[in-house]
Amino acid sequence: MGKTIVGLELTEESVRAAEITVSRTPQLIACGEVPLPPDAAKDSEVLDAGTIAVALRQLWAGARFKSRDVVLGVASRRILVREYTTQAMRPDLLRDALPYQVQDLLPVPASQAVLDFFPLSQQGDQVSGLLVAAVSESIEQIIGTLDKVKLRARSVDLTAFGLARATARLAAPTETVATVFVGDHTTQLVVSRGGVPLFVRILPLDVPTAASLRQAPVPIDAVAELESSLALVPATRVRNSLRAGSTVPPVVNDLAARVRSTIAFFAGRPGAAPIDQVFVTGAGVAVPGVMPALTAAIDAPLRSVSVEEVVGVRAVQPSGDLTLNLVSTIGIALGEAR
Repeated sequence: MGKTIVGLELTEESVRAAEITVSRTPQLIACGEVPLPPDAAKDSEVLDAGTIAVALRQLWAGARFKSRDVVLGVASRRILVREYTTQAMRPDLLRDALPYQVQDLLPVPASQAVLDFFPLSQQGDQVSGLLVAAVSESIEQIIGTLDKVKLRARSVDLTAFGLARATARLAAPTETVATVFVGDHTTQLVVSRGGVPLFVRILPLDVPTAASLRQAPVPIDAVAELESSLALVPATRVRNSLRAGSTVPPVVNDLAARVRSTIAFFAGRPGAAPIDQVFVTGAGVAVPGVMPALTAAIDAPLRSVSVEEVVGVRAVQPSGDLTLNLVSTIGIALGEAR
């Protein structure tokens, strides 16, 4: 077998990883997930390094990963992702200048932030792209925890960028697509074309997974509430989407409304291309009512995406929530597999 790389994510609920071959047609050769107790992690931030180190050891032993080189994916609501335009210059000069240019945009001093700039276009002497800023202490804590168990972080990547890579394989290179990852505590939305991210939003929303869902069946007046939150989507579309007696948590209404408004915000900007299709993944997709509500809220074609649509799975077949959650994890690894 040739070279492999492992994508790794730390979430509030678990540590999960996926190992793929570094080739033109990547194959999934190992994957796994180990749950974390409460208060061990928050988003992509370490709260209890000892507990997470134990979980990582269990993960590597249980999944039998061959490589200890990882690409770390981060997706915290404290990560800033915004469009930014600056003077065109050599990448090394821009890297040095960026902390001084963006200080006023950051929630912490530039000396305490990890900064990256993803260029997208240039007009004259101005270059536009995506500015990404994370708190350096949070990243250092994760890398330090990896060091405890002898895992090597080759790079750190924004999970939304991995999602763009994963779904690029499912769309034409000229199509503008939105990928929505519905997680337990954050929903990530990335608009991309040909795998290149154009727009990113991280929405703080607590969406219970199907396994933990313990809500009463949706009452009839919840349909009216859903219509209102979806900006008066026709009632017939909503009622046809919600099956009688299904168990729908109230947050589904908010999720659909916020995804709809985020896509509308991108599409309403000058020169923005219309969204050709929307891909949806993450364990939250399996929560009753989520897919019907998103289908009712979004005008573009909607498609749920699982692991086997992104990479080959002959060697190992994920099951349960992993079939959806690993789409982002594999997307992170794909950045090194090309």
